[in-house]
Amino acid sequence: MDALHCPPPEGSLPGKTRVAGGTWTRGTEKGSSMSHASTVAVLGAGSLGAAMAMRLGDTGHEVRLWNRTEERARAVAEHAAAVTAVRAVGDAVSDASVVITVLRDGDAVTQVMSDAIGRLDNDAVWVQASTVGPRYACALAGLARDHGVAYLDAPVSGSTAPARQGKLVWLVAGSEEVLTRARPLLDDLGSSVLHVGTGVEGSAVKLVVNAWMAASTVAMSDVLALCDALGVDHTTFVRVLEAGPLAMPYELQKVAVMDDASYAPGFTVQLALKDIELAAAAATPSPLLQAVRDRLQATVAAGHDHDDLAAVDYLRKPPS
Repeated sequence: MDALHCPPPEGSLPGKTRVAGGTWTRGTEKGSSMSHASTVAVLGAGSLGAAMAMRLGDTGHEVRLWNRTEERARAVAEHAAAVTAVRAVGDAVSDASVVITVLRDGDAVTQVMSDAIGRLDNDAVWVQASTVGPRYACALAGLARDHGVAYLDAPVSGSTAPARQGKLVWLVAGSEEVLTRARPLLDDLGSSVLHVGTGVEGSAVKLVVNAWMAASTVAMSDVLALCDALGVDHTTFVRVLEAGPLAMPYELQKVAVMDDASYAPGFTVQLALKDIELAAAAATPSPLLQAVRDRLQATVAAGHDHDDLAAVDYLRKPPS
């Protein structure tokens, strides 16, 4: 059995039966269809969670926003339609149709949901959108299974601006039935909902995507240094890329950011490093990914941990 399906040991789950694709469910599974407009709990009021909450409020959902630091959730709610900051996590998830976890790491999700999961409604869907890696995702899927809660392993590709605009790309693993129930809400937040598997493949794909993003950003910084050494104007370089198949919009946007040394956070260096470390824990990094890891560690050590990933360019002197 593929480890990404995270099956429990045989005989360890009385009253539960195996279904196609390696996922597991209770014989009397919780769940029913949800209406488009629903009550949603968003757990985590960081940049991504806040943007998700605001977008959901704008699209007709009643949103309960919880954060460990209550003031952060209140600050978001003050400037958002239909978003209420909730002090207790149990109150946030009670009677919610969908619970979205957007927390920093697997430890945080485990701690929060271990306390809150008993308060979830019988028909609730837990959308686990934090980037936690396959190992933690398996443990969280087990937590949901043990409590009879419908679960989607569903990290996203995209950051604050796409979330606010409803243009995230969902990387969803889980049963078709649960995905169908949550689909209206996912569509409100994303331009694409990609069903990548029935276990925790979403978390694996997310690590691959973020490794590619980090590697390409480091590569852009190094190539700009090469441009400087060879006297190639950055505008000319960008025009050539845009004229052919090598254009990568995300990285082309980084050129101006790097040249301005303006690193307002979108996706931070510390989060990129966290994800590279998760990937390294799952598979021995290649020489390239080890070099990317080293670059991220050096950038954090230089004090740029909370800056945008473009800060990997901090050592290069932009052209005058």
